[in-house]
Amino acid sequence: MPDLPDDDLPAEIDFSHAVRGKFHRPGMTLILPIYLDDEVEAQLAKLAQGKGIALSELVNALLRQDLELIKTATRLAA
Repeated sequence: MPDLPDDDLPAEIDFSHAVRGKFHRPGMTLILPIYLDDEVEAQLAKLAQGKGIALSELVNALLRQDLELIKTATRLAA
């Protein structure tokens, strides 16, 4: 593979004035995006629209139900 030129980067980057933790915010919650398969999203969007609720509200309700089922099944198996 040929060497590609670094258009905007210097040969060495000077971190002598860097500040450790400059963007760290204690207690900050990171909300990760969730990506659905296209056909799953389409079906859920149709269901949510039929119920007159937001897609995220429907997905959260379904996930809560699944979590309860898992919790119940785990208790029964123990």
